[in-house]
Amino acid sequence: MDGTPGRDREKELEAIRHKLALLPDKPGCYLMKNAEGTIIYVGKAKVLKNRVRSYFTGSHTAKTLRLVNDIVDFEYIVTANNIEALLLECNLIKQHSPKYNVLLKDDKSFPYLKITNEAHPRLEVTRRVLKDKAKYFGPYPNAFAAQQTKKLLDRLYPLRKCKTLPDKVCLYYHIGQCVAPCEYPVEKAEYERMVAEITRFLNGGHDAIRSELQEKMAAAAEELNFERARELRDMIAAIDALMEKQTITAAAAVDRDVFGYATDKGWMCVQIMYMRQGKMIERRASAFPYYGEAYEDFLTYVTQYYSDNPALPKEILLPAPPEEADAAAPGSEGVAAAEGAAVDGLGAGIEGSAAADAGDTAKAFETWLKIKVHVPQRGDKKKMVEMACDNARVALEEKFRLIERDEERTVKAVEGLAEWIGLERIHRIEAFDNSNIQGTDPVSAMVVFIDGKPERKEYRKYKIKTVVGPDDYATMREVIRRRYERVLREGLPLPDLVVVDGGKGQIAAAVDVLENELGLFVPVCGLVKDAKHKTAQLMVGDPPTPVPLRRDSQEFYLLQRIQEEVHRFAITFHRDTRSKRSFASVLDAIPGIGEKRRKLLLKHFGSVKAIREADVDAFRGLGFGDKLARQIVDALRGDAEAEAAGAEAEEAAAAAAEAGEAAEAEATERA
Repeated sequence: MDGTPGRDREKELEAIRHKLALLPDKPGCYLMKNAEGTIIYVGKAKVLKNRVRSYFTGSHTAKTLRLVNDIVDFEYIVTANNIEALLLECNLIKQHSPKYNVLLKDDKSFPYLKITNEAHPRLEVTRRVLKDKAKYFGPYPNAFAAQQTKKLLDRLYPLRKCKTLPDKVCLYYHIGQCVAPCEYPVEKAEYERMVAEITRFLNGGHDAIRSELQEKMAAAAEELNFERARELRDMIAAIDALMEKQTITAAAAVDRDVFGYATDKGWMCVQIMYMRQGKMIERRASAFPYYGEAYEDFLTYVTQYYSDNPALPKEILLPAPPEEADAAAPGSEGVAAAEGAAVDGLGAGIEGSAAADAGDTAKAFETWLKIKVHVPQRGDKKKMVEMACDNARVALEEKFRLIERDEERTVKAVEGLAEWIGLERIHRIEAFDNSNIQGTDPVSAMVVFIDGKPERKEYRKYKIKTVVGPDDYATMREVIRRRYERVLREGLPLPDLVVVDGGKGQIAAAVDVLENELGLFVPVCGLVKDAKHKTAQLMVGDPPTPVPLRRDSQEFYLLQRIQEEVHRFAITFHRDTRSKRSFASVLDAIPGIGEKRRKLLLKHFGSVKAIREADVDAFRGLGFGDKLARQIVDALRGDAEAEAAGAEAEEAAAAAAEAGEAAEAEATERA
């Protein structure tokens, strides 16, 4: 019996075995589903029967076992060939966003140069590559490099600059950087010539263009046109400066994307090296957890990368499948290697021979992208791929080192904080903050940090029930009482340290409830903010006194994180509470709106903001007349202005309270 209530794993596997017997010996895609019928993994195969069976036979890594244990059912789609399977897999992953698939996130977009596809074309820098029949060149390492290249090309080829044609010529025409189609007719052949020249330059023809400029400069000098000769000389110098900034890494001046990948501890890092005209201009590294077979998930990443990127190079270099990577021994994780000898990662090997698969992979991408795709076996191209794989491995190792270093810092910060406060250890910290505007809609919030890390599932919200008006001390007493009465009643773990947002008064209120009402002796400290709403100092003891923590210490940084997190949680809860109350009170004032219609509005529109921004027509489907719809919209829009004023009052009140806390702390320190 599976650990999930209501699941009989034996019955599930029996049903799966019956379906496995019906799988065809054809290429296609398969969709794995969990108990709720949700698609959790999408894969492709040259032979569906072999690949899908491999999930349920043989041994698996721990991460793959998690995937397999979640599979309750599967579907498959037969395709005519491998290239169709490749593209279908990419589309299915985009459609369903399966839990266990590699999902390409566009976390960093590089700048490109773009020649627009218009009657009067423009040259521009963009970070969005669209399928709009424009010409794209790049990527460039940064926006400055792209802008510098554009600036040079603007001087050489005066395409229009304005997005919409003005009524008369602008400054660009007068300085020779625009042909001014707004006033003067420009032949199509002239545009074609300039676009062809720009394309030639950006595709590596800068040497030929430099030679042509040198000839023109010499001719201008002979004609004693020294001003023109000087302009041409400056253009030549600009070309030289632009080319010098790029490091040559390959003999052949070919635009290439070189891929490499590495795996470790269930994570994959993919490294892309962008080679343009034989020069490496940029690298991109993406790290993410993976659950399938390493090489197949790597290919899935490459497919997703190019599915939305029409700015293709002339050539793509990919690493070989794991069997061909001599650097990785069986059973080990490493560069271009899967986890363990079962390189499928799901219990089966790559289908067919490795060499044949490498050729099939390249052929599939070539058929789809219409460019050269190689899986190099030797020579300089293989060295480029190895360099990309080495960089991927280094990036992954660096990621793990940073994680370990952060964990070490957190542990040391917790240990140091315990030492400053005079405790043996601090495992669990519970922090509290209050939020209200002049006593209205008072709420409190509690966050929990365990070993210096937030434990979000244990966060709690409190609507204040017994306090009338803006009484922060009474509010603190109520929330401390409610929290720790429940802790005692339900036998929940006690914290090693209670942190309150405030100074002496808040600390005294919390200690009084804990010790005198509940008989609990838990250390309590207070975090005092300065006038800029930033953590200023830690107060602890009886009577509370400031702890001389350095502002740049890890202990102080930990306290800052705790205070900012509990404040964020409290203020978000307060705004939600105020918004709901405001919504109800505003609608209750409108004749014809009761509780049933109020719920109907929220269910239909989803939020108060959506109702406020809706037009009158949107209410007709709910059976609301135009007059009533206008009343609702007008009332909510008027309330939004009042809410904005309330938010300003909230910030002002918070700043005043914190200024008082800061003054109190300063006075204590002087004393």
